[in-house]
Amino acid sequence: MGMTEKDFSSFFEGKDEAAAHADILALVSAYCDKYHNTGKDAPYHEGDRIPYASRVYDHEEMVNLVDSALEFWLTSGRYTREFEKEFARYEDVRFANLVNSGSSANLLAFMALTSPLLGDRQVKPGDEVITVAAGFPTTVTPILNYGAVPVFVDVTIPQYNMDVTKLENALSAKTRAVMAAHTLGNPFDLAAVKEFCKKHDLWLIEDNCDALGSRYYIDGAWRLTGSVGDIGTSSFYPPHHMTMGEGGATYTSDPLLQKIMRSIRDWGRDCICESGQDNRCGHRFSGQFGELPFGYDHKYVYSHFGYNLQATDMQAAVGCAQLKKFPSFVEKRKKNWTLLKEALSDAADRIILPEPAENADPSWFGFCMTLADGIDRTSVINYVEDHGVQTRLLFAGNLVKQPCFDSVRGDDSVYRISGDLAGTDRIMTNTFWVGVYPGMTDDRLLYMAKTIKEAVNRQ
Repeated sequence: MGMTEKDFSSFFEGKDEAAAHADILALVSAYCDKYHNTGKDAPYHEGDRIPYASRVYDHEEMVNLVDSALEFWLTSGRYTREFEKEFARYEDVRFANLVNSGSSANLLAFMALTSPLLGDRQVKPGDEVITVAAGFPTTVTPILNYGAVPVFVDVTIPQYNMDVTKLENALSAKTRAVMAAHTLGNPFDLAAVKEFCKKHDLWLIEDNCDALGSRYYIDGAWRLTGSVGDIGTSSFYPPHHMTMGEGGATYTSDPLLQKIMRSIRDWGRDCICESGQDNRCGHRFSGQFGELPFGYDHKYVYSHFGYNLQATDMQAAVGCAQLKKFPSFVEKRKKNWTLLKEALSDAADRIILPEPAENADPSWFGFCMTLADGIDRTSVINYVEDHGVQTRLLFAGNLVKQPCFDSVRGDDSVYRISGDLAGTDRIMTNTFWVGVYPGMTDDRLLYMAKTIKEAVNRQ
């Protein structure tokens, strides 16, 4: 039987709020350890469903979540400030902004480049941004929605990243930025892209949503992906490297870009007060802004067309606990990827196995494979899925072939293709991937490899 109202009353009897709070969190910790072991100790039986990704957590995340709920601040607060500080420290950048999703992070990062505060470097409608079509659509959607023009270049196999030899041909007098993702944790050629951007005075946004923890050797030092360009973005959706349910982040070391992103994230306002804070600047009612009356309340002055992209403090609370575990997640992903590649090495004549980029130390999000010509992908993934292994395609395949492009297909005022997208099209038809998330065990990985080899050898 459950606890009665009398039982609850006796539980709190003689305790002040701090003591009751601590006792509740102790119970939550014990509850999580008892009922939420997240499968760590569950035996594996061949044929059990193996997901491509899953949350990895323990009582620390749940205790933080309930701690924040009991505080009941709800919007961004102390956990948000802690997460932003520690995440920026991890990435070795000056600033981080917690947002409500990785897609919002990409929106915020791109929209920052459209700010009038950037002067001659402001991205305007009709300007071009070099990117790829083999990826996730929300890397490209903000460009299109603003009225800028994505210019698609092809990708390489088996790295699945931007072909940097195509960059100069994609350049035009309208090019203002490069915005691309590090595919499934494998960094794109940051040295070449960074040099290209520097040469032509272009912005660089690193979509780091699938590559948190990846490193790249550049300018004589190892740097984390997301910290090399002008702005990095991350996603904390459950399948990603770490999670807070929904959530994302932008990060930079540029104070002006940071000022712009804070404004756009927080409704476009000019005020820098934290939630619940007033008059941090000391001039709340004594400024002149635009054509507003003198002394207009600075909390309601808007210097950008913005949004509310904030996350909740409960999400941030989970993120704070995840971030402490994160280095171990990265090492486990690397180990799992290496084991899977070794197990599939004897199928290299039928499967093009992935390769890390040169000068890179990837924090792998998944294990990507391209089937040799003549092997039908649909048959392979149906066999693999029927035998309990979850698969995923490389997101949009070729984004410009997706239905969302039907109404604008071929309109070079909306988008442009530089050269051909032969590698992208091959990915669209021949490529799939499986997971290497930290909760994966060796027996699961070996079963996955066995099943994939059975699938390709049937043809």
